[in-house]
Amino acid sequence: MEKASASEGSSWDYHSNRALLLCHVGSKARRYSTYFRPCWEYMLSISVFSSDKKFFNFAAHWPNLRSKHQILKWDKTGISNVAGEISLLAGLILWCTTFPRIRRKAFELFFYTHYLYIVFVVFFVLHVGFSTICIILPGFYLFLIDRFLRFLQSQQRVRLVSARVLPCEAFELNFSKNPGLCYAPTSSIFINVPSISKLQWHPFTISSSSETDSDTLSIVVKVAGRWSNTLYQKLSSSSPLDHLQVSVEGPYGPTSTSFSRHEMLVMVSGGSGITPFISVIRSLLFRADSDRSGRTPRVLLVCAFKNSLDLTMLDLILPPSGTISNISNLQLQIEAYVTREKEEPLKHEKRLLQTIRFKPNNAALDEPISSVLGQNNWLYLGIIISSSFILFLLLIAFLDRYYIYPIDHNSNLIYPYVSRSFLDMGFLCVCIAITATSAFLWNKKQNKDLKQIKNMNTESTVDLPDSEYYNSERELESLPLQSFVQATKVHYGGRPDLKKILDGCEGSSIGVMVSGPRKLRQEVASICASNFTDNLHFESISFSW
Repeated sequence: MEKASASEGSSWDYHSNRALLLCHVGSKARRYSTYFRPCWEYMLSISVFSSDKKFFNFAAHWPNLRSKHQILKWDKTGISNVAGEISLLAGLILWCTTFPRIRRKAFELFFYTHYLYIVFVVFFVLHVGFSTICIILPGFYLFLIDRFLRFLQSQQRVRLVSARVLPCEAFELNFSKNPGLCYAPTSSIFINVPSISKLQWHPFTISSSSETDSDTLSIVVKVAGRWSNTLYQKLSSSSPLDHLQVSVEGPYGPTSTSFSRHEMLVMVSGGSGITPFISVIRSLLFRADSDRSGRTPRVLLVCAFKNSLDLTMLDLILPPSGTISNISNLQLQIEAYVTREKEEPLKHEKRLLQTIRFKPNNAALDEPISSVLGQNNWLYLGIIISSSFILFLLLIAFLDRYYIYPIDHNSNLIYPYVSRSFLDMGFLCVCIAITATSAFLWNKKQNKDLKQIKNMNTESTVDLPDSEYYNSERELESLPLQSFVQATKVHYGGRPDLKKILDGCEGSSIGVMVSGPRKLRQEVASICASNFTDNLHFESISFSW
């Protein structure tokens, strides 16, 4: 299991399964359910408590089911006990693997067992019949559309432009993206590297800003588990990679942010929890650089790290493309705390950041990251939902009128419930697949007609030498923009006094954002709650799942 915003398995409490459909309603992504519990918990609770009392009846009458024939009964025209038992067993296995100790210590077990939600849903439908499922059909229908759209997007290979490897066992991946793709700070994206695992998808906070990085999208990964460690070893090996095949889903996140409404922003982070704040600061740098009216809030970043090597994560705040002309336009102050070292390390002990340039293995296959339905998401989404549902109703009507009805009413036979449920589920999936695929391919065709990469082989978003792998000769203390160095103050051998820092902030409206361990979030929340001036507005970004 991975441990922070930059690690796989991170950003669970607010990033996971930010379904495309949910993102469009305007709510923040972190309010949604977790990625690896997308369907079964919802189906289990809603189905059991709202639409089906048969689970309770089955449990209540379990002592009376003494006959093996009753326990293994699969009635063609009634309730199937076997289907209910299989569905219940799959749900219990899913529930057991969600305990924190299991999902953190045995992440692969937690991940792969959650594919059993398919078994749970299918056999639950066979147990109660499709007509009963119609009570919760709207939510289930939207979930299927979202899941299929994500599947379509995940089949594309995206162009990985470069990687920056930090000495603190962290690295930044820079992808090519469509300039028309916009996302808000604190958004996230799901990453799959087939050479490591073809099934595992991990969410990461996006560290870039669509305002400062129009052609690239960046994420930061902190080594904290088997998957991220394997990827780190690939990137930091003495024989660097020429190409790395990657697929993505997303980005997902809030449709807008309210950072600018505050007079001052205080960002408190612990370890790799600094990742979402990188995108926020980059966005504010762009606004301050383009708008000289002074309406951009002042920013205080308070970050705590265990070791001095982790300070190199601050090196990622500035975009590699150098699109910001003057960082001094933003009133930025960085207070960095190194808790496990009492003094600054010697200069010869400092390790440098390394950069890797990747070559496209096949320019026709590697594409820039783009929205699954393009810029007209609302329009395409509405077409998919309405047209697929109308098509489904027509198919069900023809099925009942010309196939099932003659058997039920013109003969002594009763059409089996299981077969009817299979046909209904099949028609539902086919209708969604037809309409969603059509919209996806149409949008993909439009993207190709407007293809804008301008040959990434000759255009670089990072000012790099000709070599594919080199030491960038850049340290935190020698950043090109001197104002960034002046804005950074490093403290050794102690933790930040958060109460003193927050009490010393001046302003009528101060936004306080915290990202990091649970204890850190609780401490900051307690300080904001005990503030008597009511000028501290608390917002937590949680990655401890």
